[in-house]
Amino acid sequence: MFIQTTEQSSRYRHLEKMTVHDLLANMNTEDKTVPIAVEKAIPQIEKLVNAIADKMLAGGRLFYMGAGTSGRLGILDASEIPPTYGMPQGLIIGIIAGGEKAIQIPVENAEDSTTQGWKDLQSHFISEKDVVIGIAASGTTPYVISALDECRKHNIITGSISCNENAPISASADFPVEVIVGPEFITGSTRMKSGTAQKLVLNMISTTLMIQLGRVEDNKMVNMQLTNAKLIERGTKMLMEKAGITDAHKAKELLLKYGSVKRAMDNL
Repeated sequence: MFIQTTEQSSRYRHLEKMTVHDLLANMNTEDKTVPIAVEKAIPQIEKLVNAIADKMLAGGRLFYMGAGTSGRLGILDASEIPPTYGMPQGLIIGIIAGGEKAIQIPVENAEDSTTQGWKDLQSHFISEKDVVIGIAASGTTPYVISALDECRKHNIITGSISCNENAPISASADFPVEVIVGPEFITGSTRMKSGTAQKLVLNMISTTLMIQLGRVEDNKMVNMQLTNAKLIERGTKMLMEKAGITDAHKAKELLLKYGSVKRAMDNL
């Protein structure tokens, strides 16, 4: 039986009468439950990551699909991969119902389409080499579910991230992940605990994949792009530590010459 715990009434009443301190403390109390819920889903996450790694090592791509907050979280995670790990653009792709406009401005009824999700994937020439993860806190978003169903018809591996037990989206995924966070602090506001849970799972998926794909050495982001002064300074310190260089100016010159800690080390 499917029960949407994400839509159940908040455990807290009369929020407008709470002090600022009590509002913050109660939200924090609820937030503390999220990592515990994520921990219970680790076996599901592990299966999904292993399936994605196999495909990406063979040259495939990873797609995130969602609507509203879920879509934005997928785009956020995908957009951080190239600068953080030096991965080429287009290997991890975030798609949101309503297109780029919907990243900042809600697009009416976009999440209700049962055809547009697959069309959006086709625009990226989706194939059996790729993996698609549908993200939906409720687990009921038609835009996402219909796209996953089409993927399975075309032998494309699918995963899902939702926050309700036995969610409909799970039935459309080869590797479903369900993180049951319970009712939100504000009833139905899934940008809160559900969104936090989704962000944590996405962090775990993409970070583990990057380590598996050799983009991390020891505990360092040796392939990060040098896009600002902070990252150049961080890279300089990494190179000094890894190569035993004592002259910071020399290390910085080498770093900028080769473009990453990894390439600088390979050319020493």
